[in-house]
Amino acid sequence: MNDPNTIHKEVVVEAPQEHAFRVFTERFDTWWPKTHHIGKSDMKEAILEPKLNGRWYEKDVDGSECDWGKVIAWDPPRRVAVTWQLTHDYQYDPNFVTEVEVTFEALATNKTRVVLQHKHLDRYGEMRDQIKKSVGSEEGGWGLLMNAFAAEAEGDTKRREELHQLVA
Repeated sequence: MNDPNTIHKEVVVEAPQEHAFRVFTERFDTWWPKTHHIGKSDMKEAILEPKLNGRWYEKDVDGSECDWGKVIAWDPPRRVAVTWQLTHDYQYDPNFVTEVEVTFEALATNKTRVVLQHKHLDRYGEMRDQIKKSVGSEEGGWGLLMNAFAAEAEGDTKRREELHQLVA
């Protein structure tokens, strides 16, 4: 994928399609690193409400909540899409929208290809390349996140924790 306005990440997980979808959505907090938050206090929980128009947000230890976006497509176990409404300085803006689409393709009974596309990065204007480099990175962006998700989906909590330590 060579679209300069899209981040493309792909992993193949040793898990059935339905399981991979549930881990990505319903067990979102199990693989999303606590360091990846926008609130003023530490994050307690990352939540993706498993339904169309569901919220995508964090709950912080001080009781506050910070929106990240909302669910705009819900097609279990094949596809989920959310709005990413974080500006270049990682502040929520209800009027700013990019999209994250994740598809789940069964390759075999216990093997699923999971493709993430973060689209419409051109909406960041002159900050697009900086955002693409940061959010798309293997060290702390979608690359690391997809690997943490894959580890969780495969039941490899040790590998997931090692990945989280890279951004702690």
